[in-house]
Order: sequence, then C-alpha cells, then structure tokens
Amino acid sequence: MGLNLEITLGKIKLNSPLILCSGIFGFGNENIKFIDERKIGAIVTKTITYEPWPGNPQPRIYETNYGMINRIGLQNPGVFYFMRNIFPKLRKKYKRVFVSISGRSEKEFVEIIKIVSKKRIDAIELNLSCPNFENEKKMISQSSELTFKIVKSVKNETDIPVIVKLTPNVTEIKEIAISAEEGGADILSLINTIKGLAVDFKKMRVIDGGLSGPSIKPVGLKCVYDVYKVVNIPIIGMGGITCGLDAIEYFLVGASAIGIGSGFYSNPQIIDDIYKTLKNFLRKNKFKSIREMIGLLNEKKENF
Repeated sequence: MGLNLEITLGKIKLNSPLILCSGIFGFGNENIKFIDERKIGAIVTKTITYEPWPGNPQPRIYETNYGMINRIGLQNPGVFYFMRNIFPKLRKKYKRVFVSISGRSEKEFVEIIKIVSKKRIDAIELNLSCPNFENEKKMISQSSELTFKIVKSVKNETDIPVIVKLTPNVTEIKEIAISAEEGGADILSLINTIKGLAVDFKKMRVIDGGLSGPSIKPVGLKCVYDVYKVVNIPIIGMGGITCGLDAIEYFLVGASAIGIGSGFYSNPQIIDDIYKTLKNFLRKNKFKSIREMIGLLNEKKENF
C-alpha cells in the first residue's frame, strides 16, 4: 500500500508534514548535512524585524534538567538585508519557505509585509508571541483585540498565506485563536516557548527567557487539542517534540503539521526518526495518508 505523507495547509501543499521551526538553524542558509531535505515540508526563517536588531546579551541559551531556556531576542539584520542577501539563497535551496516576521507596532508589521510580499514567499509567519522581544510588555498574542487588529492589517496588505504563531502564556488560548482566525489567519502555529527562569549558582545570576524542550510537550498538546475544537483552519503543532511518537501525539489531537525545534539538540536524527515512525504508524493502522489521523483523538471528531 502506498503511503502518502503529503499534506495541505490551507492553499499550501507540502510534500511532508515536518517543518523546521523558526530560528533553529538561523535563517536556513547553513549547510545542514545530517538532514535529508527531501523529508522536510518547509523551513521557517529566523524572525525578521524592520530594522536590524542586536538581540540580547549573553548568555542566550541555558540548559536545564527539563529542556532549555533561550533569550536570544530576535537578533537579525533587518528586512532589507534579509530580502536582498539571504532570501534568494533560501528560495533555491528549499521547496517551501515560510518567512517569520515581528514588529514593535502595527505600522512596522505592515511595512515589513509590503517589502516581503514582493518576492515569491510560500507563507508569512506572524511571530506575535516572542517573550524575549517584548520583555515586560504584553505580547500581542496575549490580547484578543491586538491579535485580531494585527492579523487583519497584515491580511489587507498581502495575498500570501498568513500563519499566526501564538503564545501559551495566556489564561485562555482558544479566545486568542478565534480572534486570529476572525482577523483572517490562514494557519495557526502553536505553541511558542513558555516563560521560564533558571538559577545559575556558579555565577550567582538568574536566566530569564523562554523554556522549550520535553517539559513543555503536555502544554503544547493541550493547546492544540483545545484550539482544534474551536477553529476551522489548520494548526502547526510544536513544543517538546523529540521523537516520532511525540509527533504522532500532536497529529492525533489536531495538528495538520508539526514544527521541529529544540529536539534537534538531543536527537540530530529526529527528521529520519519521525518520518519512519509516521510511515510505520500509517501502515499499522491501515491509513493511506496523514489526513486520516489528524484530530482522531480529539472530541471534536466525536469518536468516543
């Protein structure tokens, strides 16, 4: 029986449901020899801002017993440099390129969209949930009103599919997800990192940033499960995926694709692992495609 790992995210067709998360391999122009690019559906670039941004001082990554805390702070060369010097190389290297962007204001988001929309980009990811960039300020995706406003403004400026990346650092993520969909989002991406803090006893300091890794998987699954019940647009699920079985769990609760991030640090062969596990799962359950397993264990499907 032929197994089909192709998926459709709205209008976007991907040869694989495996997506490289934003920032894991910088802007994606590095030579990553241990990854079979044929098994990757798309790569999401490191988040781009309007002006160049230096990011946060060191330390930027701190390992914990449960994952890692990162506080890189969206270091990037700005949208003009990115589109002129980096994007053309990505376009030649990857079949599908999603460009992640963030802004300090609605005006900045709109200005960035006007620039990137001039090129053939497969999707734009709105990073509305980076805890490192906003510092003590409220994240956009912590507000239903702000989320709706930014998404709608962006959609008014482009025909490129828009992915909205949401934060789990909220009281009720379903409300934010509904606002994003009502604003015109084509796809949702969840979750981003969870706010966390570590204590460095050697240097007697605290490391404040975003927690990722295995410990956040239950939170990511819960968010995907809940949001799947209330929206009608596809979800890219991520958070704590370190092996093939983790990925399957995300599909079963409602994800149409999965994002792979910090799992590379503990399992460099994670792409091959997930790809093989997915095929075996489909074969064992006599499924012909990924589509048959999406949301299978979500009460929205009424399989109980």
